[in-house]
Formats: sequence, C-alpha cells, structure tokens
Amino acid sequence: MRSKATGVNEYLSELDPAQKQEISKVRALIIKNLNKGFVESMNWGMISYEVPLKTFAETYNGKPLMYAALAANKDHLSLYLTTMYADPEIKDWLVGQFEEAGLELDLGESCIRFNTTEDLPMEAIGKLINQTTVDQFVSYFKRSRRKSRK
Repeated sequence: MRSKATGVNEYLSELDPAQKQEISKVRALIIKNLNKGFVESMNWGMISYEVPLKTFAETYNGKPLMYAALAANKDHLSLYLTTMYADPEIKDWLVGQFEEAGLELDLGESCIRFNTTEDLPMEAIGKLINQTTVDQFVSYFKRSRRKSRK
C-alpha cells in the first residue's frame, strides 16, 4: 500500500489506529537513535530516513539515499534497514538479536515485516539505527556501487 501523502503527519492520519500506534512507537525509536545528518521525510510512499541530496547528491536515481523506512501495508507493517543489506555482519547480528529475544524474524527481500512492536527487539533496532553515521552510510553506498559496476 503506497501512500501519496506528502508529509509524515498526513501519512500517519491515513493509518488505522492500531497501525498508527505501532508505527509511531517505531518512529519514536528511530528518531531517538538517528544520528545527525539523516532527515525524516516522505519518500517512496513511506516514512523515510535518508541522507539529503544537499549532503550527497551522487545517487543512482537522483533521490536521497534511504537509510531506514517505515510503511504500513494491508496485513503487516514494514521496517526497512538498508545497512542490514549493505553489511552481512550487521544482518547476522540482527538475526542473532531476534533469536536471543525469542522472536520470529519475518524477513522480506528488503524489509522486516511485523504487526506490533512486540514482534521486534526494540533495543537492538535502536542500537542498529544509532551505529551508522551519515559518512559511514555514504561509504557503504559508494562501495556497493563500485561492486555492482564490476
């Protein structure tokens, strides 16, 4: 379900109360742990945390680099954590965090699907969000582009 909302508050107002409550909890966690330089916006029909083009404009599609995102779908919520795909060690660590918490990981190609925050190791997600600076994230992107061109 892609939203045409142009702002985060507009997006949240479109959600049913249960989805809004759960998305808002994860949003608060992300904002609390987000390093300086990332910005919250609406992009790709979801709440996006990204590197603004004024910071790094050399993207492959002319859009800001998405660091993380939140979306509500018809039957689940989605949390996108792009560093998990940029670095296999981060993915392995996060999978371990789910296991340690006794939580089932519903991992899509580019997202973690969940229904409530009880489905997520919230402390671990906060740590994951906080561990990458804008400069590190741009470096991940640059390395991945060099690899894909080879």
